[in-house]
Amino acid sequence: MNRINQLFAEKSEKILSIYFCAGHPTLDGTAQTIKTLEEKGVNMIEVGVPFSDPMADGPVIQDAATKALRNGMSLKLLFSQLEAIRKPIAEGGFEVKIPLILMGYLNPIMQFGFDAFCQRCVEAGIDGVIIPDLPFKDYLEEYKPIADKYDIRIIMLITPETSDERIHFIDDNTDGFIYMVSSAAITGAQKEFNDAKQAYFSRINSMNLNHPRMIGFGISNKQTLEAAQSNAAGAIIGSKFVNLFEETGDAAKAMDMLLEALKN
Repeated sequence: MNRINQLFAEKSEKILSIYFCAGHPTLDGTAQTIKTLEEKGVNMIEVGVPFSDPMADGPVIQDAATKALRNGMSLKLLFSQLEAIRKPIAEGGFEVKIPLILMGYLNPIMQFGFDAFCQRCVEAGIDGVIIPDLPFKDYLEEYKPIADKYDIRIIMLITPETSDERIHFIDDNTDGFIYMVSSAAITGAQKEFNDAKQAYFSRINSMNLNHPRMIGFGISNKQTLEAAQSNAAGAIIGSKFVNLFEETGDAAKAMDMLLEALKN
């Protein structure tokens, strides 16, 4: 079973997924950062592929992507860094067990070639991909058949602006989970989710979708975490962790600080 499906089969609530950008804050720390996050109790990880024009990302993640590109990170290098991620520690690997998702934009993936990209995902132990700018029609006609061949989950996003009809269509034609974006804005920490966001959460809850949902964008404290956990299978945290990782340069310290912030 794909590790994403296995996670949701075994754990239906309070799932914690963390996003960080490959190549940030250092070029060579990707694999160790993943291992550290797993050791800190994270259930799933999104590894960002830096891109020069990340349209869905706020200033914190944009800055991380810019620094990662300056450090020399590329898709090819990232795959090489991940080659030992699933191997036993006794064989010089990292023995990571949790699901890993690549989050990146379409341009670098198209340049790599999607079939070759999926093949390298399998070789590197990647379970799913998020491509925010992939049109759903193209996904169905061109990308889904290839991803299915390699057992790679393509995770689709919904927002408060997404119609019920489209949400059901996404639910019927994807696998793994649905990424429920908390707002139509860019990424970035928020202090609370307002009434409009709460109404959006309630609307999606009432739709009785087939697939579990994870809520992301804006989760940074106890209030936003609990709102996500009570309205979905769990939370995806990006900007808050990326900011702490930038400040400390240490994934373990950044994660400890994040877990403390989520209590307040």
